[in-house]
Amino acid sequence: MFANQLQLARALELPTRQAMLYREQSVQHFWNSNTDLITNAWIEWETTSIDSSTFTLDDTLLDKNLREAVKQAWDDPSKELAVKALLHEVAPDVFQFQFFDPERLAVLRGYLEQVWNSQIPMRPPYGIVLNRRGAMLDSRSEGYLAAPSFQAFYNEILNTYMRPISRLLFPEIIGYDTQSFGFSIYYDPSTDASIRPHTDASAVTLNINLNLPSEEFTGSEVDFYHPYTGDIKSLTFKPGTAMLHRGNIAHAAKPITSGERTNFVLWLYGEHGRLPAQGAPRIPIDTKQRWINPKKTNDGYAPF
Repeated sequence: MFANQLQLARALELPTRQAMLYREQSVQHFWNSNTDLITNAWIEWETTSIDSSTFTLDDTLLDKNLREAVKQAWDDPSKELAVKALLHEVAPDVFQFQFFDPERLAVLRGYLEQVWNSQIPMRPPYGIVLNRRGAMLDSRSEGYLAAPSFQAFYNEILNTYMRPISRLLFPEIIGYDTQSFGFSIYYDPSTDASIRPHTDASAVTLNINLNLPSEEFTGSEVDFYHPYTGDIKSLTFKPGTAMLHRGNIAHAAKPITSGERTNFVLWLYGEHGRLPAQGAPRIPIDTKQRWINPKKTNDGYAPF
């Protein structure tokens, strides 16, 4: 009997964790050889396995105040200060704000649980030690989460929210924000508990917490290092909150000591990974320029 695309994808044998860690040639061959099959499997999975009335991914999952302020700014950019009022600078060039509605996060998390249980091969984020239950979100990455409704939701976050808000705070990134990258990351004390100090290969990074209000954790603070003094500011995520910062701000995730933490991490950068120069001046720009999406196609470049 001819197997369907979903059955065929589920029957694939993933490369070993060791092979992926060492980026063996067979790993790239696996993803290249099975791209179409896996993409079609996600389409079939979403059609046959997801109740769209229960797991609707749209902007109703976002914080109401943010959603309304952003819509107002898209309609009339001169009103963008209503967006800025929601963004709190908690460390130099680091802003924190409510992104998702905590009471609506169960919809997104329920969808993601279905994703983890789909048995469709997904590529973990290599750059963060093959994070378990992590996934690549952007179509430029092999083995990404290609379910159509998720991709529409992911791109809405990038284009409607992340890019204009980033330009509002860091206008020097314009022209270095035409390309995107994203992954999910999962922390628990027994597997992937922390990340060492690092900077991101991004012009700007948006880090969004996906924990439900009932999912408490201890530890896992994010340390941000002052770019001149080296002083450390430790910040904690609450359900649905986000941290937005320049990619060149050094940061680290402290060990999580109990519970679990799940986040989306999204990057913007220029074509072929181009970034603004260190210390680039913040040249004033016309307000309308912030609320326009660049007409640039995916260049295929992925940082990892």
